[in-house]
Amino acid sequence: MTHAPDLRAADADRQTAADRLRAAHDEGRLDLAEYDRRLAEAYSAVTYGDLDRLFVDLPATRPAAAPVAGVPTQWVPSVDEVVRSTAGVPLALKILWTIWASVVAVNVTVWLLVSLGNGEATYFWPMWLAVPGTVLAIGTGITMVVRNRD
Repeated sequence: MTHAPDLRAADADRQTAADRLRAAHDEGRLDLAEYDRRLAEAYSAVTYGDLDRLFVDLPATRPAAAPVAGVPTQWVPSVDEVVRSTAGVPLALKILWTIWASVVAVNVTVWLLVSLGNGEATYFWPMWLAVPGTVLAIGTGITMVVRNRD
């Protein structure tokens, strides 16, 4: 920490320390018991000195992982990237997409149960839910184009 060790730490400082501890655990620098102990100490810390003691044996920054030669790397979106990708979508559209996905899930489940109960595959009527899904996708696209133009 860059502050004097006797100054009182804020909740945001404790959360930052918890995030650093989680990163150290994810990197394999801390086992689960040590991570749990340090996490409890981070949330009960009063001063910056209390927080600093949690990191004396850990590196200050996380080193960048070097790709292994010959092994292709795969991109996996982080939670922050997923949240940012939906950040510009209006709440009403998020609600409509959630409702549509729920209706599709219920209808496919009912169709599957009916098909299994009959012992034969029945007509896949949930495919008609693609029509409102397509309309919703077009509406979302138009909304995002109009919002991003301004």
